[in-house]
Amino acid sequence: MAGMDRWTWPAWVGVVGGLAAFAALLVPLVALQSRRYGRLSGWRLLGAAALAVYGVALLAYTLLPLPAGDLAAWCARYGVGGPQLRPLQFVADIRRDTAGLGLAATLRSAAVLQVVFNVLLFVPWGVLARRYLGWGVLASTLSAAAASLLIETTQATGIFGLIGCAYRLGDVDDLLTNTLGGLIGALLAPVVLGWMPRSGELAATRGLPRPVTAVRRWLGMVVDVVLVSLVGYALVVAHRLLLVATGRPIPADRDLVELLVGTVLPVAVLLWLPPLVGSGASLGQRAMWLEPRWPGPGGTLRRGSLGRRAARGALGAGLWGLLQVLASLPVPGLDGDGVVVVAAVAAVAQPALVVASVLAVPWSRGRRGLSYALTGAELVDARAMPSAGGPAAGRAAEVAPGR
Repeated sequence: MAGMDRWTWPAWVGVVGGLAAFAALLVPLVALQSRRYGRLSGWRLLGAAALAVYGVALLAYTLLPLPAGDLAAWCARYGVGGPQLRPLQFVADIRRDTAGLGLAATLRSAAVLQVVFNVLLFVPWGVLARRYLGWGVLASTLSAAAASLLIETTQATGIFGLIGCAYRLGDVDDLLTNTLGGLIGALLAPVVLGWMPRSGELAATRGLPRPVTAVRRWLGMVVDVVLVSLVGYALVVAHRLLLVATGRPIPADRDLVELLVGTVLPVAVLLWLPPLVGSGASLGQRAMWLEPRWPGPGGTLRRGSLGRRAARGALGAGLWGLLQVLASLPVPGLDGDGVVVVAAVAAVAQPALVVASVLAVPWSRGRRGLSYALTGAELVDARAMPSAGGPAAGRAAEVAPGR
């Protein structure tokens, strides 16, 4: 059982850790895919999940577990000697370890299984590199060799000196067998992943307009919220690192500076500013190729004035951002009784706004949602409209809800 654990626990780490990494990156992946391909591809998202699981599993199999505790004592007891630099040494090892064994026993021996495993470990690399990333056979194979070399170097140097000794054997035979696995995977890729849409083929139809659907509208909202949250968190972390670097204490509770850096700044730049620029769409809507248009002369849809765009933004993501700022109060320096009441009201109003905005999408004309309906705007696919105000190519086609 212990032997099985040695082979299987990194796979479980790969599945759990890889899916967690994929979930954390899902919204950025959706936005990137929408902009790159003009639509979402479920198969390509599945490929991204497979890539995440494989990447984490590869790290778990090759670099984990790491030494812990007293590293000097660990190195004195378990440290590995110099790297094995003799190519094809595994052949002699197999001959030595399987001397006198039958064919079946030889194939089940640890020496043989180790070589086979090292080959199989990099077959998915070649498959994903060639078919998912679109690289050629040579590039896929060379990338497998480069990754294997980095792994072996990391093992042989104790993570480049951090551990103090080699905690795994750096083996040139591992480099050779891993590279062979990458080559085999690259050759098998058209058969194994022949169903995977190619990135270039999807990008070729990027400019084609598509129906405005509730899913696209909702995804735009999610992108806006996640973007503001991630940027705000990153700015707070950067601010705290700066405090540590300059020898200043980190505040026990959120202060006014962190409110400005982590909430007000990202809300202002990412939610309040975009409606004033260009089409007037939020960044999330732009990621989904959605834009607001207002009725113009002759039944056309035109880009709105600055006032109209500002009003629409203020009643949508901008309002959510304002409530986010108010709900983050009180902080030292802004902690009066009135501030506490405002923060409490905002904390209740913000989720209510979210629910109303989400529910309004499928029940509004053209899936335009609350802020569009309140300002008289229509929601259209950005590719179906001229880049500047002017006659539309058919208003009914542009605002028709997707089915």
